[in-house]
Amino acid sequence: MIAIIDYDAGNIKSVEKALEYLGEKVIITRDKNELLKASGVILPGVGSFKDAMDNLNKYNLCEAIREVTDKKIPFLGICLGLQLIFEKSEESPGVEGLKLLEGEIVKIPEKDDIKIPHIGWNSLKFPNKGRLFKGIKEDSFVYFVHSYYLKAKDPSIVTAVTEYGANIQASVEKDNIFACQFHPEKSSETGLCILKNFIEITKENK
Repeated sequence: MIAIIDYDAGNIKSVEKALEYLGEKVIITRDKNELLKASGVILPGVGSFKDAMDNLNKYNLCEAIREVTDKKIPFLGICLGLQLIFEKSEESPGVEGLKLLEGEIVKIPEKDDIKIPHIGWNSLKFPNKGRLFKGIKEDSFVYFVHSYYLKAKDPSIVTAVTEYGANIQASVEKDNIFACQFHPEKSSETGLCILKNFIEITKENK
């Protein structure tokens, strides 16, 4: 069973429906014991970095997430969920992220031909091999909604990139921690394949 972290963030239901479509049992919870019993844990999210961290702290979920990752339970951050697992964001100066991985979140540069937020489909390149992208061809399209993007300290953890006014680090992987800046649950067959790969990783971990 996969647990989706409930911290009053948007986009939880669409992730739940996509997983259920793939035949996976899902629980939406903020209970630490439920999270630690799950085969995999997902941190979805849309909204602001500060509000999200405030809610994670309010529900005592920061420590629970660290316990989940310390126990090597497969963990997937989606969209804002990717940003939260890093150290800080230009969107919310002075607010600390979860610091599961090293790097910062910066604003997409403003250019005449670039609309911000970035909303739409972009193709992916794979600079490093990632287990989430098993069976997925390079240049496959996925769906993005964001104004900020990741600059990871260690480029070797970056498994997918796209171009949108900058080189956008679109996915990362390190040990049991995975994250996507795009929305796999809204990315048609490619996105379902990514979620299916995550489900398979959770089964391998048992």
